[in-house]
Amino acid sequence: MRDRSAPRQAQRRARMVEVQIAGRGIVDERVLAALRSVPRERFVPARLAGQAYADRPLPIGAEQTISQPFVVAMMTAAAELTDADRVLEVGTGSGYGSAVLASVSAEVWTIERHHGLADAAELRLRGLGFDNVHGLRGDGTLGWPEAAPYDAIVVTAGGPSVPEALRSQLADGGRLVVPVGADLSNQQLIRVRRQGAEFRVDELGLVRFVPLVGDQGW
Repeated sequence: MRDRSAPRQAQRRARMVEVQIAGRGIVDERVLAALRSVPRERFVPARLAGQAYADRPLPIGAEQTISQPFVVAMMTAAAELTDADRVLEVGTGSGYGSAVLASVSAEVWTIERHHGLADAAELRLRGLGFDNVHGLRGDGTLGWPEAAPYDAIVVTAGGPSVPEALRSQLADGGRLVVPVGADLSNQQLIRVRRQGAEFRVDELGLVRFVPLVGDQGW
């Protein structure tokens, strides 16, 4: 059956990119193209489809949220991805971030501790043709060492510090984008860039994410 809402949602998506993403300083054209192409309404509960392109996070169950579109775009741009990059995502959630990352990289490995969310995300991603995304159920703070090293790691939950396991799985020259903070209401989004045995940190702005739960998180 034809989805009669698709043209309207495509218009909302284009408007969202113009106003919320490009209009707020994201200039990476590959990231903008990914946000224009990934149907965000497919990654939120059906009752919230009309709010899919609002400038705010939305609940997706299991006390988790899908991040606001600008935050997804900002973190993806901060990872400085190329078509050849291998990416680890910690916190699959709805799978929306996975789809955006997969649109601008070679392969994505994504970890989710809530099995129900992971199962639903896998179905969505497969249905939309994202066969370059690989999912794992487990503790994201420990990473996915079997597939390491990664050119980029994107963490979609806030922890008290950068998990050492993730730092160790970053390739030389790789970028790790993660929110960190001493408490859940005061988080700084940072980018850790590996240069041999050294790690350089850039502060990207204040954010607020759900807690990063696990052995090397909260």
